Amino acid sequence: MSSYKTKSTLHVRIRNFVSWIAPPRETRDAIKIKSDEVRKCIKAEAEKDELTVVDMPYSGSFSTRTGLRRNMRGNTTTEGQDIDLPFVVKKDKETEFGPLIARFKKYAETCYPDHTIEATKSSVNIVFEKEKLTFDIVPMFESDKAQYQTLIRSNGDIITTSIEKHREFIRKRTIATKETTGIVSFNDCVRLLKWWRKVKEIETDENLCLPSFLINLLGAKAYDTCGDDTTYPQTLANWFSYLAHIVKNKEAIWFKDYYSTPKLDSYKPWNVLDPVMDDNNIVTSWAGYQVDELADWLQEASEIMNRAIVADLQGRDADSLAQMQLLFGTIFSSHCD
Repeated sequence: MSSYKTKSTLHVRIRNFVSWIAPPRETRDAIKIKSDEVRKCIKAEAEKDELTVVDMPYSGSFSTRTGLRRNMRGNTTTEGQDIDLPFVVKKDKETEFGPLIARFKKYAETCYPDHTIEATKSSVNIVFEKEKLTFDIVPMFESDKAQYQTLIRSNGDIITTSIEKHREFIRKRTIATKETTGIVSFNDCVRLLKWWRKVKEIETDENLCLPSFLINLLGAKAYDTCGDDTTYPQTLANWFSYLAHIVKNKEAIWFKDYYSTPKLDSYKPWNVLDPVMDDNNIVTSWAGYQVDELADWLQEASEIMNRAIVADLQGRDADSLAQMQLLFGTIFSSHCD
């Protein structure tokens, strides 16, 4: 289906909606100030405990500008952003990651005794209700290799990663998209995929849970292959159609940014490789039926998007809007004009 003008009703509606789900630019400075406060306090407690914090880089969707300012709660939304704060610790006598998480939980409780604090398998969450922020404190070990860190989860999984390279992987594509014709941006399309993901998880009672990292890689793969069209509707239609095809056929997803030969696991139904670490298949625990379900989700989204485009081209605004409510939830109609 050919592209059409950026003045189309559907394009404008999606553009307005993505502006509503994206964190406002004017809040970034306040978030950075709060982040620095949390960093300073947690680091001070760690140093009292004789740990050496060698780095506290920005990571995650805040640093790559692919995050959402709101979370879905059924047919309503709540304000709130998640901010990742890694703490890279120098290796010494500490060999077990579980106690390290417990120690950082203690630091958080000391710094913020009146806040909700919870340990997960790889982080400590601190909820700031007034600011509508949740900080994910992620303790990591410094790696022997420059720009790399080691994450050891509470279940024993050991993951070598590079915060900087993951951040640049997304930023590289966001920069590239700004050099093309039109106003569609890669990172905003990723935001739309993340919102669509939430709608589907709610509809299916979260039978299939798609982590944000997977959404980032699906978006990157679609962008690398399909590019970005001059309108949001056509870009999303192209992406959903392409992704439905490769997932249905269980084609491996990997990237040439940091390695040239993938280490595919032929015993797994599907491979989606970490763009930095070629031996990290992020869907290694997926069963075949889960891959098939994701393919069905993407195929459905492709069909909905194309029906919305046809209705828009034919001037049937109400029908086009109805399709977009199927894709992004009924709340789309309240924030697209």
